[in-house]
Amino acid sequence: MLKLLPIAIILVTLASSAQAAQAVGELRFKDEFIKGLVRAIPGILASQDANTGRFGKGIWIVNDQQVMFPLAAAWSIESADNPYYHDAAVLKAVMDAGDALIEDADKDGRWEFRKKDGSTWGKIAQPWTYSRWIRAYSLIKDAMPPDRRERWEKALVHGYTWISKNELKKVHNIPSHHAMGLYVAGMALDRPEWKEQARAFMAKVVAEQDPGGFWSEHFGPVVSYNFVYSDALGVYYALSKDEAVLDALRRASRFHAMFTYPDGAQVETVDERNPYHKSIRTGTVGFSWTPEGRGLVRQQLELQKKAGSRTPTDDLANFLLYGQEGPAEATAAGETDRRSHLEDGSGKPTAMVRRKGPWFVCMSAYCCPVYANRWIQDRQNLVSIYHDSCGVIIGGGNTKLQPLWSNFTVGDPSLLSHKQGDESPKFTPPPGIIHVPSSAALARSGPPVMDLKYGAQACRVAAIPVDDGSLTLTLSAPAFGAEQVEGHVTLLVRPDAPLESGSGQKDLKEPLTLSGAEAGGWIGQGNWRLTVPEDARVQWPVLPHNPYRKDGRAEMSEGRVVVSAQVAPETPHRVFTLSIAD
Repeated sequence: MLKLLPIAIILVTLASSAQAAQAVGELRFKDEFIKGLVRAIPGILASQDANTGRFGKGIWIVNDQQVMFPLAAAWSIESADNPYYHDAAVLKAVMDAGDALIEDADKDGRWEFRKKDGSTWGKIAQPWTYSRWIRAYSLIKDAMPPDRRERWEKALVHGYTWISKNELKKVHNIPSHHAMGLYVAGMALDRPEWKEQARAFMAKVVAEQDPGGFWSEHFGPVVSYNFVYSDALGVYYALSKDEAVLDALRRASRFHAMFTYPDGAQVETVDERNPYHKSIRTGTVGFSWTPEGRGLVRQQLELQKKAGSRTPTDDLANFLLYGQEGPAEATAAGETDRRSHLEDGSGKPTAMVRRKGPWFVCMSAYCCPVYANRWIQDRQNLVSIYHDSCGVIIGGGNTKLQPLWSNFTVGDPSLLSHKQGDESPKFTPPPGIIHVPSSAALARSGPPVMDLKYGAQACRVAAIPVDDGSLTLTLSAPAFGAEQVEGHVTLLVRPDAPLESGSGQKDLKEPLTLSGAEAGGWIGQGNWRLTVPEDARVQWPVLPHNPYRKDGRAEMSEGRVVVSAQVAPETPHRVFTLSIAD
């Protein structure tokens, strides 16, 4: 396993440091969250099958039962705004939900890992389900009839005994979540040895955190799964008051504040696991235990309201039971002129963010060889570009078996692809194609420019805001070897809207390939427009490999529009101008 040098998060801001750290008031969520939880209860109850106790639609999976946790929270929280406090129907629904889990479990207390698409992935002590089951039990156990409580206790002791023996072997997102559940189980089932085991494991989780505030599962941050670690530590802290985890929660909050787009979506560029998703995540209970984290949660809640979205019901319950209100500090999101970066132990920048007016540019210098594991994505797409009026336009994150998502390829991109239906593909590229850099270098200051090496081939990418309405993206190479060099620009588009071009609208309901000349020199959607060289190639949809589907297939909505252009001695600098209409 590759190990990173120690990383230090460095925030370099053109605003004053006093302004960056100023308080923004208080994080207050309890009154609003209890009302939101109450609104969700009728829908959850209506989704349960009265005969089986199972929730959800379509193929039943054990994850469907996780709504038992917000139900149990509503049953347990006394409030003038909560008519479900100690409600008999809610209590019965929670008990029926747990009984359904018992019925489906095997001799070890595990379940078949089913997904809604009908695929099965083997047996698992599903951590997300177990932690919600034990938390629900801790809330309702004293109100359960003796026979049902005894049945639940037997099943939960059996399951957590297996988890205690088998699941806490290394620091990873699933074992970290299991450790939190094990601590709850130790409290609820009077097993002090489980509490001590969980405490010892959480110390390992803290020790594995990079000083920059993230956890790595191979090389560099896992932005999305960072939430799993900080959530587990946050619930654990709420119950244990183990002061040893507070600094880790503070560092995680600062990391996420840096790698959150101004519209609240998570920055995918440095993530080794997940591509871009537009959703605005509330944050985690762990963030609520420090002023820095509360500032981030407050920001995200305000952005959710602005977008007309609601805080997920599970978050409502989690924060109400384990969260902390209090003073909040401002995040970097309010600044419109800053440069922030991470550095490794030698002082080398490993990632940077440039916020300039409405533009937000992120560059990642994390690079490593292709990993033969479906969950660890190729570090290939190292630049993302966002504008306040459009969101993320260029970037979108990483995948596998799709070299056209790379900033550059050296050789023949057609040599690496995913064969439809292949559940166990070979992820390492064959000879003749290089699509991930072997090295990357970011400057400590100046405009967003990154030098890359693909084997012996040097390349450079620059993304420079010109003014509030335009930015230039340049893909270039200073010299050339024998192999073909191609630059790629990945564009996030809405498949339900046409792609605009200089030659008219192009329907994205069907695959599309055209030259820059055929596109009339530019393409766009909404209020953005990108110039396209005449000899460039525009393709849609360029699909990723989706690791969460067994056969790796991707839907059209997961694709990108990709503009590809040869970088050659006669055209060493391919310049694309991204402009935004008023």
